[in-house]
Amino acid sequence: MATELTSTTITNILEAVPGIKNVLRSPAADAMVNLARAAAGISGFDIKDARELLRFAFRRGLINSEEHDRVLAEVEVAAQARQDRLAARRAARDDRPKGHAKPSRGRPAKVVHRAAGHHPAVKHHPPARKKKAVKQRAGGKAHHPAPRARRAGPKAKKRR
Repeated sequence: MATELTSTTITNILEAVPGIKNVLRSPAADAMVNLARAAAGISGFDIKDARELLRFAFRRGLINSEEHDRVLAEVEVAAQARQDRLAARRAARDDRPKGHAKPSRGRPAKVVHRAAGHHPAVKHHPPARKKKAVKQRAGGKAHHPAPRARRAGPKAKKRR
């Protein structure tokens, strides 16, 4: 005789056994999550997820057999066309000679010839100093802090 489990019992079991959620998770739920990620551009599109979700909708009576077949055929054709375009791009990229720039559409780029191993020295400039912020007094007048007096000590004597 089968025992019915209440929702609290199921929740307790899910909390007690780590990793059981992943085992009991529906393939349709995984397909929904994967398709949502693909739609957002976070991950790639997988035709298996679309098939699973359409199969789920058909089993539940959400779509009829004709619509299931039609949508699945459209998705498979679009996915195959996308794969063909990507393969053609990869082949074109691989056929280009190595070390050459890709052809430009406008003016040709200016070519600078340098002796081998010679690079001009890069001058590093210190960052610009920021001006101190001027504080506003309650009356609206600006308050400029008094300049700091130079420190007297061994370094100050050496500067003179």
